[in-house]
Parts: sequence; structure tokens; C-alpha cells
Amino acid sequence: LEGNLRFTLTMFATACLRSSQIGSKSNGVSVRGYASPIKSVTVFGSGLMGSGIAQVAAETGHNVVLVDVNDAALDKSKKGISGSLSRVVKKKFATDASAGEKYLNETMGRIKMTTKLEEAAQSDLIVEAIVENLDVKNELWKKLDALSPQNTIFASNTSSLPITAQAKVTKRGDRFGGLHFFNPVPVMQLVEVIKTDLTSDATHNTLLEFGGALGKKAITCKDTPGFVVNRLLVPYLMESVRLYENGVASKEDIDTAMKLGAGYPMGPFQLLDYVGLDTTKFIMDGWAKAFPNDPLFKPSALLSKLVDEGKKGSKSGEGFYKYEKK
Repeated sequence: LEGNLRFTLTMFATACLRSSQIGSKSNGVSVRGYASPIKSVTVFGSGLMGSGIAQVAAETGHNVVLVDVNDAALDKSKKGISGSLSRVVKKKFATDASAGEKYLNETMGRIKMTTKLEEAAQSDLIVEAIVENLDVKNELWKKLDALSPQNTIFASNTSSLPITAQAKVTKRGDRFGGLHFFNPVPVMQLVEVIKTDLTSDATHNTLLEFGGALGKKAITCKDTPGFVVNRLLVPYLMESVRLYENGVASKEDIDTAMKLGAGYPMGPFQLLDYVGLDTTKFIMDGWAKAFPNDPLFKPSALLSKLVDEGKKGSKSGEGFYKYEKK
């Protein structure tokens, strides 16, 4: 159920923000001074993002239900979470194998997996991390709205779609917000908490507290395209392409300038190749269609040309740079 667009946006953020890893977390719901009223969480979508959210929620003492459309997807997710936790245990319990095994078993024991919607609708919080398609998301929210208790909070992990447009198909707009995590969720420290005009202060505060309980730094943002990180990051990447298109500087010099002058871990063209030129174009095309008069979202002729030629970045062997196939 993982959407290509959401994965791309989180990969953008990961490559630029992943300068350090999260420290160890405690095994209770109260972490770093935060005490969250959320005790049970349902996550829809068992791809990279959904599995990551489920893992960190279970690690911090929450009871988790992870939902997907078939058992094969859930089995893959279970294997991935177990492997991720094994790496945590190896690092965190290097000198105490017994404690490490206990930590892994207790964490996995807090995660239930199901394909049945009815079994997943009773949690304090429901987070969707499914395909980046508004119609598909809204169909899910409509069904869950009818099944879930009145006090259940809904949250979308979308990177690109309006939270308000999802909230409006339910009867709980005041209990609907955004929780935008970054990939890989167990490592990345940030979560953007989105407050729409419908979201109540109580709901927003609860979501902020939940982010803190997961050991994340939670920031507040309005319901705007790309929220904070991607709203700044994607236009930056596209402006880099425009500088190159206009002959201001070579792509190599632009990459060097941003790495050495701004301290970025990767230059913009390296990053574009890393995440894929086709998916970058997909993002920009969507934003340009939604906001045709905004120069930040102006499409790039060069980017379109490279994609049309099959030069999609490192995954295809060539993008802005050439790569040796492994």
C-alpha cells in the first residue's frame, strides 16, 4: 500500500536531514517528558512508513494493530520489523543478550496484524500510511468513521495530499490531523503535526504529545502543500535545476557549493538522482497542476527531457550523472 510519491518525499527529507540517529528510547509511553493519552494505535498500510510507525509505537509501549490488504504484505512487514528490532537490540543490549531478547519479544508482542477492517477500528488513534491517492484514502476514512468510536482520532501520514480534503469526508473533522513521519521512521527524529482549520486544539495537542511519546521532535504546521520540510526542499532542488538550465553554474559546481558552502550531506543533483528523476517530476507535475500560478512549482523542461529519455537517476544507471550498474 506504500505510495511512490510519499516514499519519494520522505527519501528527500531523509537524505538531507539524516545527520544523526535517535538515541535510545525508554520502554514506556512517557518519553522525554511527554505523557500521551494515546495507548492504542492502528496503522493502515504495512509498507516502509507504516511498518516504521508501528515499530516505534510498539517500542514505546503502545498496543498496535497493523493493517493491510493481504497476509503476504503483513508477513513481509513482520519480517522487516523483526529485523529492524534485531539491529536495535544488537546495539542497545550488546552486553545483555537476555534483556535484548526480552525487549524484542515484548515489542513484537505489542503488534497485532490483521486484514480485517473491523478488528482495527477501535484504537485511540488511527494513522493511515496507504497509497497517495485521495479517493482511496477517503474511501477508507468513510468506512472507519462509521466503525470507530467517537473519541478515536484520525491522522494521515500523507506527504502530498491535503489533510482537510480527507477530514471533510468524515464526521470528525475536529478529531482529524496530519502526522507526517520521515523514512526510516525508527531513525528520523522529526514528525510534522498538521493542524487544519477543522482540527481542535485538544486533538492537535494530543497528536503533539503522541509524537513526543514516540521520542520524536514534533513541530506544528498548517495544511499546506509539502508542509514544512518538503515545501522548502523540493523547490530548492528544482531551483538548482533551473540554475543549471540557465547556465549559471555546472551541476558539479552547484553540488559542491551546497555541500561545502551550506554543509548539506548531498548536493541537489546527487539527491535528485538518488530519489529518482521520474518521481521528482511526478511531484512537481502534481503541484504545478494544483497551483499553476506559483513559480515555485514551475516544471522543468530539462527534467522532463531526461525522464522521457529513460534517464531516471541512479536506479536506471543515468540521470544528471552516470552510474555503474552493480
